[in-house]
Amino acid sequence: MQDFALYFELGWQHILNWKAYDHILFVIVLCAAYTLTDWKRMLLLVTTFTVGHSITLALSILKVITVKTDLIEFLIPVTILVTAASNIMSGKSSRPKGVQLKYILALFFGLIHGLLGFSNYLNSLRGKSTNIAAEIFAFNIGLEFGQILIVTGILLIFFILINIFKVKRWNWNFFLSSAVFGISFMMAAGRWPGLFH
Repeated sequence: MQDFALYFELGWQHILNWKAYDHILFVIVLCAAYTLTDWKRMLLLVTTFTVGHSITLALSILKVITVKTDLIEFLIPVTILVTAASNIMSGKSSRPKGVQLKYILALFFGLIHGLLGFSNYLNSLRGKSTNIAAEIFAFNIGLEFGQILIVTGILLIFFILINIFKVKRWNWNFFLSSAVFGISFMMAAGRWPGLFH
């Protein structure tokens, strides 16, 4: 139980780490087009992302796959860029379009995010233990918990903006997605030179 608590804490701290805010940006832009009434859809989206993340994290820990860290560091802001762009291009419809595509993208982008070198840190904590299932499970439950906190915060802010300040859904989506697009573009541009070292 003590190990579960440790890995659970690592999971939510990993997603809520302001120094590595790319995960926070991804979750924010993933839910930018949704409102509080869409909470089930949002929960499924972030869970889909977590599933992808856990698959490649486990494969990285087991050394089944290894990918150059600089490539993953570059691809992560690209996943944020693509998600933000898809929100912006969705138009002014009252409900987000291409929901099935969003699930596929969330799973695929989760696979990319899970490849980040965090597996090295988890490996150092595990020591010689060969059973990673419990650690991965606890870590990803913590990750999911952190994501749900972010989603809840964004959806509550949006609820207040819509119901008190009468902000239109599209305006919020466009503003938030555009801001995240700009940030992630700068992140990707800054990490591009690292691909050629």
